[in-house]
Amino acid sequence: MSLGPEPSISDESSTPTADPARERGAGEKAIAGRSLKQIAWRRFRKDRVAVGGAIVILVLIVIAFLAPLLIKLFGHPFDEYHNDQIDPTLGTPLGSLGGLSKDFILGVEPVNGRDIFSRIVYGAQTTLTVAFLSAFLSTILGAFFGMTAGFVGGWVDQLISRLMDFLLAFPQLLFSIALVSVLPDTMFGFSGRWSRVCVLIAVIGFFGWPYIGRIVRGQTLSLREREFVEASRSLGARSPRILFREMLPNLAAPILVYTTLIIPTNILTEAALSFLGVGIPPPFPSWGGMLSDALEFYRYDPMFMVIPGVMIFVTVLAFNLFGDGLRDALDPKAG
Repeated sequence: MSLGPEPSISDESSTPTADPARERGAGEKAIAGRSLKQIAWRRFRKDRVAVGGAIVILVLIVIAFLAPLLIKLFGHPFDEYHNDQIDPTLGTPLGSLGGLSKDFILGVEPVNGRDIFSRIVYGAQTTLTVAFLSAFLSTILGAFFGMTAGFVGGWVDQLISRLMDFLLAFPQLLFSIALVSVLPDTMFGFSGRWSRVCVLIAVIGFFGWPYIGRIVRGQTLSLREREFVEASRSLGARSPRILFREMLPNLAAPILVYTTLIIPTNILTEAALSFLGVGIPPPFPSWGGMLSDALEFYRYDPMFMVIPGVMIFVTVLAFNLFGDGLRDALDPKAG
């Protein structure tokens, strides 16, 4: 007794046969992986907070780069006085919110009437220049000395480690005040604002490298015991090649992350030095210098203090958020 219709020969012959080339192509597509850069970029894109911080940073860089053009379009020369915008009796800006108007989109300073927008834009140029270049100097010194200490070991490691401990304990702020106060106004072929910028870059960058150096030293101590280092030694590779061709690519991620995290610290340091009067010399603008000038007027014109304070806060926050997101994206243990 048959329970169902028996398959016919025509049914079996009509069954489509598998295409080996198609199956092989599908298998190759299925096992195609992603590079570490692609994985990190995918993780970073998912972090909206970090992406927002990156966008703010890019906007600030564009503002600093296009400062002269922006001032011509929307502002006035940063050292130009506008006494007609000041109350002759009280010395405060005319109008509300520090003198905000279509001609002065961020208001004017008390007493002298200088355009706050122009000074904020030029202050961004100064602050970002000091922060980026000093972070670059710290990264170069920290990576070199940290790798050397961790890889060579012995008395070299002891010497560099004690030097880092000394610099970390050294009163950087007091040294900066004493150094800047005795230096001439013209240095390195620059004068005025840019001579002081060079001094700040050298001081902040030199005292900042131990922070990165200690991280790089710890990572190097771990990497020098790995198999690829032993394999390079067995093939006759010398120490410089092992350091810069084998270990440095593996240290690139932590170095990049800590560089982005040291930039906001440099911003605050430059603002603190300018606030104390040993940073960017007047009449050249800086955010810290504007805060120092606002101390006398914050009761009568709070916007004069709020605007540079908000700029420092937003810039530091953006770099911190970007650095945290970059650290999570480059972490190989992250899911």
